[in-house]
Amino acid sequence: MSTWLITGASRGIGLGLASLVLKRGDHVIAGVREPGRGGSLAAQKDLHGDRLTIIGLDVSDKASVAAAAAAMTRPIDVLVNNAGIYGPRAGQSPGQDALDMDFDAFAEVLGVNTLGPLRISQAFLPQVEAARGKIITITSRMGSLAGSHAGAVAYRASKAAVNKVMLGLADALRPRGIPVLLVHPGWVRTDMGGGEADISVADSVAGIAALAGQLDMSISGQFRNHDGAPIAW
Repeated sequence: MSTWLITGASRGIGLGLASLVLKRGDHVIAGVREPGRGGSLAAQKDLHGDRLTIIGLDVSDKASVAAAAAAMTRPIDVLVNNAGIYGPRAGQSPGQDALDMDFDAFAEVLGVNTLGPLRISQAFLPQVEAARGKIITITSRMGSLAGSHAGAVAYRASKAAVNKVMLGLADALRPRGIPVLLVHPGWVRTDMGGGEADISVADSVAGIAALAGQLDMSISGQFRNHDGAPIAW
C-alpha cells in the first residue's frame, strides 16, 4: 500500500485522484485549506476510514506548510502538487491581460502555482526520501513557451515558471534517486476548467495515476500530458 500526499484535494482533480487511489487500497493524505468544511472529501473519509487523513495545508502560507510537515511522521511514496488557482477571469478589469494586469492577483497566482509546489516539495522532502518516493506537479500546457496565445498572462506565466522550478528540483534530486515529473491534466471539466472542457475528471486522474506508476529516473524532469505524451516546453 502506497501513501500519497495530494494538495488541493477538496475538489476537482485533487479530489478525483484521492478517490481513485483510495479505491485501489492506498493511503491518502489530503491537504486542504479548510479541513473542517466537509463535503465530498468528508464522504470519502466515511467510505475509507483511516486510509484517508485530512490535514490543513495552505501551500501559499509558509507557517501552515511548516506545521503540517513537522507533524508528518508517515513516509510519502507519491507527492502530488495539485493545488492551484487561475486568477482573474476574462472580462474582469483589472484582469490578467498584458495591458490590464491586476498585479496583486498576479502575485497571488505565482504564490500558489509556482512557489507553492516548491515550498511543499522542500518541506516534505524528508518523508518522500524516507519512502524512496516521487514528486508530481500538476502544471498546464498553457505554460508551454511553444504556444502563442496571449491571454491569461498570470496563469500562463505561473505554469511556465513552475515548469522551470521543477526542472531545477529534478536536477537537484537526481543524485538522491527521487524522480520529478510535470503533468498537464488536460482541459478538465472542473470548477476551473468549466463545463465545456473536453475530458472528465475520471479520465484525467486515471492518466495521472498511471504516470505515477511509470515514473522513475528515466523520465524524471519531463513534461507529459495526462495520457503520457510528451509536451514541448
